[in-house]
Amino acid sequence: MTDLSIVSVETTILDVPLVRPHKFATTSMTAQPLLLVAVTTAGGVTGYGEGVVPGGPWWGGESVETMQAIVERYIVPVLLGRGVDEITGIMSDIERVVANARFAKAAVDVALHDAWARSLGVPVHTLLGGAFRKSVDVTWALGAAPAEEIIEEALGLVESKRHFSFKLKMGALDPEVDTARVVQIAQALQGKAGVRIDVNARWDRLTALKYVPRLVEGGVELIEQPTPGEQLEVLAELNRLVPVPVMADESVQTPHDALEVARRGAADVIALKTTKCGGLKKSREVVAIAKAAGIACHGATSIEGPIGTAASIHFACAEPGIDFGTELFGPLLFSEELLQEPIRYADGQVFLPEGPGLGIELNMDAVKTWTRN
Repeated sequence: MTDLSIVSVETTILDVPLVRPHKFATTSMTAQPLLLVAVTTAGGVTGYGEGVVPGGPWWGGESVETMQAIVERYIVPVLLGRGVDEITGIMSDIERVVANARFAKAAVDVALHDAWARSLGVPVHTLLGGAFRKSVDVTWALGAAPAEEIIEEALGLVESKRHFSFKLKMGALDPEVDTARVVQIAQALQGKAGVRIDVNARWDRLTALKYVPRLVEGGVELIEQPTPGEQLEVLAELNRLVPVPVMADESVQTPHDALEVARRGAADVIALKTTKCGGLKKSREVVAIAKAAGIACHGATSIEGPIGTAASIHFACAEPGIDFGTELFGPLLFSEELLQEPIRYADGQVFLPEGPGLGIELNMDAVKTWTRN
């Protein structure tokens, strides 16, 4: 059997340009920084993980720079000499030396899964119990352009059968202007595609109580995290108020968070990001709690590159509890391809990569091109 002992861990920061600016409630980005974590075994197998946050440290306090420091200074000593098949023990030991830092931990967790699966010659989903499905629905995030341009983009994607569900970011503009823009788009797409919104936790209670019902009346089919993540009582109030699903994102980053959302009836859906949860192992704990409580889970994105996206696709395809579709569109937002063979998107779906490990191979020339100096 191949020697599974870890002999080296390397990190690399990339800055990959996007096809267009991607706007959040508090920031806009034209390139996505990625932290590649490469774990190599004595048997000569290398597994890759990806540290990535949506738009920088504003979301969860981490950045590629902090992740690199945490991995190199504190996590690498825990890894060296251990087997890549010791994921449970390794991740438990990392918890003893590093609090929080879930995005950094996710990069390591995925690299271990990739290396172990490659050593066995099996796909990552096999380590998660096998593929429950071979593809999942994928929602596309629309930009911050004027409504007419957004409508044209969405209709083009529907016509090409690439996407049938769309998400719009809110929270950066005046709520009155923002709501009117979203309603215009939702009504133009009614009967052709679904429209959902994400406020990135930027509205206070009174603003949300005023504008969320208007959005629902205007045709919005899902409301994601309108109010601050810690204010579960407000999210629960909104969840009782409107007839469409309310989705918790910032409110759920740990299994205990999921338990609190369930206990308070704060959301119908949880946005499950393998990144914010700390990797595939912790993500399974969150989904298990949601399933027990009758809460749906959506495969959400941190705008991952191909490695993080592939990991989340394996998770979503192996986990029946990811039962509310996904938004694993990250690589489509990148203007440069980092893989030898791109992840496949068609007919409103993203397809499970085939092959050992994550089922993808990096184009090392492209990686070199976009490596930060």
